[in-house]
Amino acid sequence: MITKPGPVRIGAQVAPQHAEYSKIRDTVAEVEALGTDVAFNWDHFFPLSGDPDGLHFESWTILAAWAEQTSRIEIGALVNCNSYRNPDLQADMARTIDHISGGRFIFGTGSGWFERDYDEYGYEFGTVGTRLDALAENLPRIEARWGKLNPPPTRKIPVLIGGGGEKKTLRIVAKHADIWHSFSSPEVLEHKLGVLAEWCATVGRDPAEIEVSTELRGRTVAEAEDLYALGARLFTIGLSGPAYDLAPLTDWLAWRDAKNAD
Repeated sequence: MITKPGPVRIGAQVAPQHAEYSKIRDTVAEVEALGTDVAFNWDHFFPLSGDPDGLHFESWTILAAWAEQTSRIEIGALVNCNSYRNPDLQADMARTIDHISGGRFIFGTGSGWFERDYDEYGYEFGTVGTRLDALAENLPRIEARWGKLNPPPTRKIPVLIGGGGEKKTLRIVAKHADIWHSFSSPEVLEHKLGVLAEWCATVGRDPAEIEVSTELRGRTVAEAEDLYALGARLFTIGLSGPAYDLAPLTDWLAWRDAKNAD
């Protein structure tokens, strides 16, 4: 079981959809002012809900703007799509945002899945397997490029990997991730933590080095408590335009504070 010690952290995924950028910018300012630990966006080119042709903005340029705009909160994508950019370029972009933010950047990444992005932007969609293989091949290149850049990153940039595939994804997590993001229920998470521990043993990694992250969308407090008992420490909640309702975030921040006061 993954039991990395540490306080509960709350991340808000501010989806870059169905809102003008000014609203997104103001929402991130409010999210930071509330005391949220991490502000995430996502790496897509079209909305994932609502009007499929609604307002939408690109992930990495937003993250660079957030890095300049904010002063305390960590930032990252939940998650970057490995298929959309050369791995060495990804490393350089991440290092640059790391410096702009003063060491607050999280490199969240995954293999990609949204076929419309691929079709409209001219990327080869391939298969789930080929996209995961590409992620496994590119992460060592990204890590190696971080070691060659001048100046180097300000810190070891945390790598967050999203997904729960037991044959490939969790093997990649065991080798490379500082944070593993799961969408699992408590029952499923318990099983997958066992699989991840097996992969960690295979690659010679201590599973306690990996912070467990999970979604709060649609969860009850009782479910969050169960996830916490299994070792989850980073909990994320999605916010979408045009309104970006922060009331659920406020409630979960209060839960975090209560847990961390225990």
